Amino acid sequence: MSSKITIHDVARQSGVSIKTVSRVLNREPNVKADTRDRVQAAVAALRYRPNISARSLAGSKAYLIGVFFDNPSPGYITDVQLGAIARCREEGYHLIVEPLDSTADNVEEQVAPMLATLRMDGVILTAPVCDHPVVLAALEREQVPYVRISPGSELDRSARVGMDDRLAAYEMTKHLIDLGHTDIGFIIGHPDHGASHLRHEGFTTAMTDSGLTVRPERVEQGYFSFRSGFEAAEKLLTSDDRPTAVFASNDDMALGVMAVANRLRLNVPETLSVAGFDDTPGAKVVWPQLTTVRQPIAAMAGAAADMLLSGVSWDDGETPPSKLLDFELVVRESTGPAANWPGAQ
Repeated sequence: MSSKITIHDVARQSGVSIKTVSRVLNREPNVKADTRDRVQAAVAALRYRPNISARSLAGSKAYLIGVFFDNPSPGYITDVQLGAIARCREEGYHLIVEPLDSTADNVEEQVAPMLATLRMDGVILTAPVCDHPVVLAALEREQVPYVRISPGSELDRSARVGMDDRLAAYEMTKHLIDLGHTDIGFIIGHPDHGASHLRHEGFTTAMTDSGLTVRPERVEQGYFSFRSGFEAAEKLLTSDDRPTAVFASNDDMALGVMAVANRLRLNVPETLSVAGFDDTPGAKVVWPQLTTVRQPIAAMAGAAADMLLSGVSWDDGETPPSKLLDFELVVRESTGPAANWPGAQ
């Protein structure tokens, strides 16, 4: 069995010192382009894999980025991980994903050991963790940089990445109205997520701008889970006086609506149109496929990681950096003309 390739082998093959190899591996500035190319070529030829522990001991970086989350949607969290991992790998960092129970009384006890044990170079926070005062205070106390994805409060407290949830919900509601739907049900997302309130606001504003009334009994509280969408749909759909369309604040809840529609033998979209939000994998495996808002979840996570890897910072008195990404309305088979609409076939 051949011996393990070491940094000494890379230095010998590229004709530079061990220190220079280390500088290239750590992506330090002021290394000549031809020198960097020779080292990288030697690394590739020898299939050298640097030891991340040794790298962290040798310098001030740990080469670890964390993601803290508390979200019931597996599709959302998967996309966050994929987006952050892709960017971290490009820079030789590892990603640590840590679930938190943001509703528990011991949030401080959940966060403190992680920050003490893992010397992370930065943390990405998703909703609702990104708005939790205990989590934010702990990170600031330990001087760990963090970037928040779609925060709902204190927007100027930190660097952040997001999209226009209000406009996206507005446009989806208008899509349903343009299909002739005037009686639309809406399922609100988790009350602790800032985006939930923005999506509800977008829905309400679109209805009002179109001269339509939002009936209180047409709005149900959900929690971004399939079960909560199912339970909300049972309230909306189990009477003769039911809406002709339901817009759920995420795909998991929309899939719950479709399950209830199937149980009640309501054809989608002929009898009931259903729309979601996020464009998670489940939106395309259900039939009919789900009309939804494509939220750039992976791209937002990648942008958050990029901010941390670039050394995000700002001076006192300056507004922290932020990035707003585009969304896309994805129209599929789950929405169609209202049955009583003149344009319906």
